[in-house]
This record gives sequence, C-alpha cells and structure tokens, in this order.
Amino acid sequence: MFTGIIETIGHIEEVHTAGTNKTYWISSPISHEFRVDQSVSHNGVCLTVEEIRGNRHRVTAIAETLQKSNLGHWKTGDLVNIERCMIMNGRLDGHIVQGHVDTTATCIDRKELDGSWELRFRFPDQFGSLVIEKGSISLNGISLTIFNVTDNEFSVAIIPYTFEHTNIKQVKPQTTVNLEFDIVGKYVQRMSSLKSRA
Repeated sequence: MFTGIIETIGHIEEVHTAGTNKTYWISSPISHEFRVDQSVSHNGVCLTVEEIRGNRHRVTAIAETLQKSNLGHWKTGDLVNIERCMIMNGRLDGHIVQGHVDTTATCIDRKELDGSWELRFRFPDQFGSLVIEKGSISLNGISLTIFNVTDNEFSVAIIPYTFEHTNIKQVKPQTTVNLEFDIVGKYVQRMSSLKSRA
C-alpha cells in the first residue's frame, strides 16, 4: 500500500522482452536501499523487486499489467516515479493507493500558468462514476486532486515541487498516464451495484 507521495525518480536503463512479459532495469538514488521481494510503486504500478545491483534494480511486468498500464510503452531513458510502500506508523500525506492501476488516460491539454501547471486528461467512459469533483486520484503514482470533472475528462493542477520532483514534467498532449481510482469510491460503486441487483 502506498500514499501517492513520490520519493524519487528512476531512469529506465534496459528493457527486455521474454514471452508476454517485459523486464526493466531501473536506476535510482534509492535502489540500493531496496531488498529482493520488496513491493515498490513504479508510475503507480506495484512491482516486485527481483534483483539489485548497486544503484539499479530489476522488475518484471506481466501481460495483465502491460495491458492495463503504460508500462508497455516504457523505453530506455524514460523517467519513472518511484515510491516505497507506506510505513503503518507514519503520516498518510496523500491518499490510500494500492498500486493496482485501473486504466490509462491521455493528456489532452497542458497549460503553463503563473507558477503552476494545469493538465487535462481523457479516460474511458466506463470509469466515469469513480471520478468526482475535488476527489483524489493516483496519476502515474502521484496523489492528486481532480477538478472540472465531466463524464470522461478531468483536470489537475501541478505545483512547482511536484513538477520538478516527478515525471509529470514530461507529460504533454498525447502522453498516456496510469490511473488508479480512489479505493473508497470503488467499494461504494461495488456495494451500490450489488444493492441494485437485490
């Protein structure tokens, strides 16, 4: 479980394909602190650390993960948002993030404002009931508040710190990002669905 507060940015150094899986070697300032079998969020996707070599670590994404996220588009040189799992006696600065990406969204607009940035995204219609005005969302693993919500679009505002310390600075129109919707909203939707069948 994660909070959506990104610890550092990693760099993809190698990409390998084996059957329907993809394996990535990623370097980061905290890779040497990881341990094998540890769950680490990469762009909001919970992946298991399989090997560590100095300041690099290796992870693998299976077909299911590649289909539901933007990991299949990763290439050498790309930047990746990294967050270790939360400590249960720590503060929850963002919101509860599972690291289970629901779908992807496409950036359709980016505006540079006076000291901040506003980005707008379009996502698949079937997830519209999970997106609410001023609600929380995990976007490439970043905990953000959404606004100007429609059936299949929303906007986010990015402060300078987030812009500089995550890969959101690389997001521009046509960029695909990972989305994980708020777990509370997903439970409410599920309970409502079951109640309507009764």
